[in-house]
Amino acid sequence: MDLITGTYDCKVDAKGRLMMPVAIKKQLSAVLQNGFVLRRSVFQKCLELYPMSEWQALMQKMNKLNKFKKKNNDFIRRFTAGAKIVEVDASGRLLIPKDLTVFANISKDIVVASAINIIEIWDKNLYEQAIDDAALDFADLAEEVMGQDDDEYGIS
Repeated sequence: MDLITGTYDCKVDAKGRLMMPVAIKKQLSAVLQNGFVLRRSVFQKCLELYPMSEWQALMQKMNKLNKFKKKNNDFIRRFTAGAKIVEVDASGRLLIPKDLTVFANISKDIVVASAINIIEIWDKNLYEQAIDDAALDFADLAEEVMGQDDDEYGIS
């Protein structure tokens, strides 16, 4: 799967349907027919949309966890709680299930934002607040995460 790029302001209709941005649909054209998994984010009050191939790869990794350890079972249960298989319809809309809409405080105005290989779906106000909150320490965070000289994953 190719990486996904872009952040878009969108709207959700009264039935909870999101019209996917054209640029996102183009990037996902090879995987649209396979469907997606929509789930709650672990760290934020937003939703994460996984192309089915990405979700299956993640589940294969999680399947290697020792299920005879309680913490592993607890993690799997909580990580997959509320996850739903969803599809983009012929009109390019994605129906956001009601329980996930409630979790992410989604009303009308939302932001669809790429997160490397998945898409985050945010209530617009919560997204702007998260970006504003992160702006204060982003330089330090960027240096800590990406500025490693001696690590094979450093980009400096």
